[in-house]
Amino acid sequence: MGHLKRWEQALERWQDGLLAKVIHRDPVELVDALRGECDTHAVVCSQSRVVVPNAYEIELTRSVHKELLRRVGEVGRALTDSLARHGETQGYEWAGPLTVRVTTSSAQLPNGRYRVASRAMPHVRADAFPSTTD
Repeated sequence: MGHLKRWEQALERWQDGLLAKVIHRDPVELVDALRGECDTHAVVCSQSRVVVPNAYEIELTRSVHKELLRRVGEVGRALTDSLARHGETQGYEWAGPLTVRVTTSSAQLPNGRYRVASRAMPHVRADAFPSTTD
């Protein structure tokens, strides 16, 4: 096996480890933050209808975001799936297509690692989430 191939494999293992660190090792913290954001902004419209924001943004520190750049879509999908299951369990109605976007922040983050924000965007396409921090 050539040196280049071993280097590529080592780099892939490092990236997988970093993804695991952000998503798999600390999933409870990020998922709980998303769920909390969702639950906090739930609007009870009737006994059978609770509407929640559909557009969520997780801002990461520049260093973590830069390291995850190649996998940021995968991270966003995993978090979106988890939030969708939470909404289904709670009987929530999304204000539009559900999307979770992972971005970088130029500002100081409150916990030094990430910030979660949400808003209702009824007419946004899931692939057209506007950027406010890039």
